Amino acid sequence: MTTRDFPFAAGRELLEVPLDPAPVRQAATVMLLRDGAHGLEVFMLRRVSTMAFAPSMHVFPGGGVDRRDATDDLPWAGPDVDDWARTMDCPPDEVRALVAAAAREVFEETGVLLAGDDEGSDPVELLGGTDAAARARQALVGRELSFAELLGGAGLRLRSDLLGYRAHWITPEIEPRRYDTRFFVAEVPPGQEPDGETTEADRAEWVRPQDVLAAAEAGDARLMPPTIVCLEQLQAAGSVSRALEERPAIAPVMPVLVDTGAGTVMRAELP
Repeated sequence: MTTRDFPFAAGRELLEVPLDPAPVRQAATVMLLRDGAHGLEVFMLRRVSTMAFAPSMHVFPGGGVDRRDATDDLPWAGPDVDDWARTMDCPPDEVRALVAAAAREVFEETGVLLAGDDEGSDPVELLGGTDAAARARQALVGRELSFAELLGGAGLRLRSDLLGYRAHWITPEIEPRRYDTRFFVAEVPPGQEPDGETTEADRAEWVRPQDVLAAAEAGDARLMPPTIVCLEQLQAAGSVSRALEERPAIAPVMPVLVDTGAGTVMRAELP
């Protein structure tokens, strides 16, 4: 294990751990990757300032697990749920919900659909084209449609082989909203392009990991500890192929507030 200290957000009131910390909600987030002209790039969103959790932070697409994500009816291709359960060290039902949430949130927030059929058809075309896909996307956001219903109705299956598991972080106990979040990587499938058209973000763009890390260091971007660590790992990988091939050590990480005497930091024990 490696001990790592992160700055405590400037301007925040110093909070003590409550006697009854807020419950954690399962969540999933995905680092969408591509090889740009000057190296690996990752798609990031800047959350709107009015968000209850992580306002104005630069984040990867993702969000909380929906109760319908765990349905047994979810069409699935690639490594099966039992394979993922061994990889992620958690029960199959939980795995199904997390992988489904990862793919669903990516589609809701970016329009990228990590799904396919046996013939390798364009998944957007199988949904009925761009306009029909946009309507389906809004129906997902409004919880009028489940991800399993969307895929099944178009003859699609979730492509779990497009995802790689990369990290597991838990929101500190001082926070009023807490998430138990699994981090994934995925290369954007050919013919698709993320758009970031979501009400939860006011900015969406492809960035090199080193550029957004430098912006955060200069005070021009706000990053949470797990985002910093994931960006550093992507920078070290240098290419999409290497980022997808890597198998980092993974263990749950929950930062804690520590007074070092010289200041307050968020301290994390990294695997």
